[in-house]
Amino acid sequence: MEFDFLSPVEEEVLDFVGKFSSQHLGSKVTFHSRKDFPDLDKIRIAIIGVYENRGSGSVQAETDLFHFRKELYSLFPGNWGVSIADLGNIHAGESASDTYYALQKACAGLLKRRIMPIVIGGSQDLTYPMYRAYDELEQMVNLTAIDSRFDFGKGDQDAAPAHSYLSKIIVDEPNNLFNYGNLGYQTYYNSQEEIDLIDKLFFEAYRLGEISNHIALAEPVLRDTDLVSLDLMAVKSSASGNMAHFVPNGFDGKEICALARYAGISDKVSSFGLFGHHGSRHEAPLMAQVIWYFIEGVQYRSNEYPFGSRESYLKYTVASEGEEIVFYKSDKTDRWWIEIPFVATLNNKLRRSTLLPCSYEEYLCACNQEMPERWWKAQRRNIV
Repeated sequence: MEFDFLSPVEEEVLDFVGKFSSQHLGSKVTFHSRKDFPDLDKIRIAIIGVYENRGSGSVQAETDLFHFRKELYSLFPGNWGVSIADLGNIHAGESASDTYYALQKACAGLLKRRIMPIVIGGSQDLTYPMYRAYDELEQMVNLTAIDSRFDFGKGDQDAAPAHSYLSKIIVDEPNNLFNYGNLGYQTYYNSQEEIDLIDKLFFEAYRLGEISNHIALAEPVLRDTDLVSLDLMAVKSSASGNMAHFVPNGFDGKEICALARYAGISDKVSSFGLFGHHGSRHEAPLMAQVIWYFIEGVQYRSNEYPFGSRESYLKYTVASEGEEIVFYKSDKTDRWWIEIPFVATLNNKLRRSTLLPCSYEEYLCACNQEMPERWWKAQRRNIV
């Protein structure tokens, strides 16, 4: 039922992939064809194309993914053991809501089977049904957008859904959003009201310059994320190949691939969406490489917290302003976490103490009696 809305990968793609050597990525992927549907018991990552672009305000409902698949499957994989399936496409429904429903059901079906969906879509409002797919898991969700805009929509009823999907996520019930993070926002694309709202809700946002100057800032944010939504409009046109809507400033190719790899390495990330392309063959090479780096990151996951035991970590306790702040350092990867203590209030969202990914620099700040901002915001989100 969950996958009834998926149409097979186009024969043109399958014919193209059939010409590859056994060493190409395309020869190691299981495809949904007219004859067969992949055995999901053997799959860890599932790629789904969504031919829906109306949320961007475009009259074009469908955007071809042939060039993307051609570029991706012609790449060579690393020393990967991860099993991948291409489940084909969800075509645009009679309305965008119909497409949302199909995507939500497909992603929910995969998540329940512990399969990671990679969604290649048109407009970024498709993030909403990916988020709603977690409803059936009954868990709080952390969402990180790699985007130049916050997409609140600023209360504009005529705003395209791709520019207002975040408001829908925040307002609609059930409200399972615990944290929203933004990597790479550009101030001139966002009103001061939106920037103030990010602070008021204790969300996290990093300007393009901050991440470009020190890209490792993004790693702890992505390590604490369930769903990653990447808008190609966050990449400058000279790197992305997008000339339909020229973007003078943004991440370059190396930076966006590094962010994708951070997302893949995160033990918590369970779904990934790549949006905002315009069907251009010039965008396809970067799109393919972004997905390649994400999959490589998944391959090299270390299965640390929240899956590992705290006993395998070094514990550091820092006395700060009358209270103790507890840090943990992995003896496996040298990554750091900070403990968010349980606060016994009726509004407590987590109901337990938990660990928040952090950086070594944040530990040094605490040693210098400077309260880590991400730690403070996480505490406020926990009890508000």
